[in-house]
Amino acid sequence: MSINSFGHLFRVTTWGESHGIALGATVDGCPPGVPIDAANLQHWLDRRKPGQSKYTTQRREADIVEILSGTYKGRSTGTPIQLMIRNTDQRSKDYSAIAGAFRPGHADITYWQKYGIRDPRGGGRSSARETAARVAAGGVARAVLAQLRPDLRIIGYMVQMGAHRIDRARFDAGEIERNPFRTPDADAAAEWAAYLDGLRKSGDSVGAVIEVTASGVPAGLGAPIYGKLDADLAAAMMSINAVKGVEIGEGMATAALTGTENADEIDMRRDGPTYRSNHAGGILGGISTSQDVVVRFAVKPTSSILIPRQTITRSGTPAEIVTKGRHDPCVGIRAVPVGEAMMACVLLDHLLLHRGQIGAAGGRIG
Repeated sequence: MSINSFGHLFRVTTWGESHGIALGATVDGCPPGVPIDAANLQHWLDRRKPGQSKYTTQRREADIVEILSGTYKGRSTGTPIQLMIRNTDQRSKDYSAIAGAFRPGHADITYWQKYGIRDPRGGGRSSARETAARVAAGGVARAVLAQLRPDLRIIGYMVQMGAHRIDRARFDAGEIERNPFRTPDADAAAEWAAYLDGLRKSGDSVGAVIEVTASGVPAGLGAPIYGKLDADLAAAMMSINAVKGVEIGEGMATAALTGTENADEIDMRRDGPTYRSNHAGGILGGISTSQDVVVRFAVKPTSSILIPRQTITRSGTPAEIVTKGRHDPCVGIRAVPVGEAMMACVLLDHLLLHRGQIGAAGGRIG
């Protein structure tokens, strides 16, 4: 049983550690003939790489992706695509003082309890550095989606930092890439800058909520009960390092709605059914409706902080710990392209599953 892979027909296996020689992904199930080259994938990795602003870790990794197999003359061959990203700016000495103790809020203690051995250098596999491999694999998924569903678009953005939320009345998609927080609210970005500056200088961190939306998703993706599109999306997002909560559409807020408020009423137009609202987040009964698929996930505050915390050592003795090194004061900033990548991988996987099972069949309306 693999615990480092996800997907059904489009399957991704990630490998490598935060302070190892390299990390990467093996992508299996990519159809042949899809234009794929390193430059295409690099675009997505550049959006995730560290050191982009003072609000992210200052670890200087170029995150250059190398394609080792699965393509010929810039096109996929249908065989496994091996992607590698070399680690070039490790500072393992930053972790020497904590090798025998467990960082509160981190996976140190559970990795030790499960395996009896752990890599303390940056957390090894539990480090968010692993997500670079996911973004590279997501680039492959996007390339395939561009061929199969050229009208499909995926966009992610931060909607909350700590207790501070965006004002959706000021939502401007064009603003997302113009500020360091990838938020669609310019006023919120200005407020968050001052807020995060204070936390960063004090050595503390804060959590965030990311929203990822996919438009142009055809109706029919997913399956009842155990093959639900929303279940796979929730699992994919929850698997991202530091994620502690996932919701689809209105999510937890549906508990406060009445049936009349929550039901997305349906009309018929010349080009097919249309919905008056999207409380369901584009998925009903585990199957896509053709509306925007909307997913949100919450990332916890970075566990590695400069403020002393109480913990224990491997021998069980009390200890005080401070994590030195270079860490994101809000990991949500760089989680945006990771969430987009996971959305791309899951949608492609379900598109291939649907095509293989249903083909051109399916119910017609009108």
